[in-house]
Amino acid sequence: MNTNKETSFFNIILDSIADGVFTINEEEEITSFNRAAEEITGFSRKEAIGHYCFNIFRTNICQTDCALRQTSKTGKSIVNMPVNILNKEGKEVPVSISTAVLKDENGDVVGAVETFRDLSVVEELRKEIYKQYSLEDIISKNHHIQDIFRILPDIAESDSTVLIKGPSGSGKELFASAIHNLSHRKNHPYIKVNCGALPDTLLESELFGYVKGAFTDAKKDKPGRFALAEGGTILLDEIGDMSKALQVKLLRILQERQYEPLGGITSKNADVRIVTATNKDLSNLVKTGRFREDLFYRLNVVKIELPPLNKRREDVPLLIENFIRKFNLKKGKNIIGVSDDVMVLLMIYDFPGNIRELENIIEHAFVLCKDSIIEIRHLPAEFAQGFNDKGTSNAETLTHPLKSAEAELIQKTLEKHKGSRLATAKELGVNRSTLWRKIKKYGL
Repeated sequence: MNTNKETSFFNIILDSIADGVFTINEEEEITSFNRAAEEITGFSRKEAIGHYCFNIFRTNICQTDCALRQTSKTGKSIVNMPVNILNKEGKEVPVSISTAVLKDENGDVVGAVETFRDLSVVEELRKEIYKQYSLEDIISKNHHIQDIFRILPDIAESDSTVLIKGPSGSGKELFASAIHNLSHRKNHPYIKVNCGALPDTLLESELFGYVKGAFTDAKKDKPGRFALAEGGTILLDEIGDMSKALQVKLLRILQERQYEPLGGITSKNADVRIVTATNKDLSNLVKTGRFREDLFYRLNVVKIELPPLNKRREDVPLLIENFIRKFNLKKGKNIIGVSDDVMVLLMIYDFPGNIRELENIIEHAFVLCKDSIIEIRHLPAEFAQGFNDKGTSNAETLTHPLKSAEAELIQKTLEKHKGSRLATAKELGVNRSTLWRKIKKYGL
């Protein structure tokens, strides 16, 4: 077979592949470009061949961390890395790329090949699913949170005082922010105050402001947070830590919509929506005399109660995906996900720090992970217990509590979905083959 026939035969094979494929030489010039590559990028084969790949296959990593250049230097292939390219019309297209080196008959590197798959349809589907399970900046498919999603716009449209109760790190601030953003006050200020972070005297001046001469260092009038939030919303976080003296002043605002700055003698009006948040049981504080009963009933007009993360485990895969997307943008990385072992471990972990702790775990992993998949070895040290040095799970090395918890989680999820392994694997965020191995291992 002569060279022309070989080239023709090679092009026929390339054009029959559904994925885009192009090759480059050692100077990073494109030497072949198949039909799918033409369709995805908008550039014809004639326009592409002979040009530098970064002028045709314009990705968000071309100038900083070129996948082909990395493969050419190290000899290591890259598999299914998600990137965005700009097509000929300047439209951004999400693709998944894989790379490998090209060698001649003597084993010398003569270039590299890259295949890429158009993920536009997959990305649109992901966005639709994301939209279904999200409201503002909150993500959840937990039935309890979904119930809150349904009534949150109505709560926001009212001007009623809202009490958000939930453990630390469960997302109380996100719900408060959503209430403001969905309300008619959204174009006015949204002010947050942590009532547990400031001593009593300082908190009073922060909330209500002060007038000149109110105390030694009061050289001029200073507006408080209520004044700054005029027309908008104020979030009083950790309201359960507020002293009884300040509770009286807050009660006056709720009853009369008025307050007096520290050292002032003239009352000011407060056109402010009040949202409060706490990780404490205010009704128990009322019983023990540490919280005013009349204030409690004023605050408890509309109550939103958030469950801890260990009561909404089905949200863990969604949250992991969201944090990975966030940190990829923030840190300029291209991590595509976590390993099955990491997912299982995070699914059975109790998360005393809730969503905030999960976010911290993923951020810690981003610091250590140099690959595209987060493994056990990239997690904080306490998560590595029960796993071998290679980061792969082993039934013999797992501690008994970990094995028991994992088996229990799988069993409950199977029962929930009436034995459907597909639905169970989907909720647990693992593939079906991994789930099958776990079921066999635990004799479920």
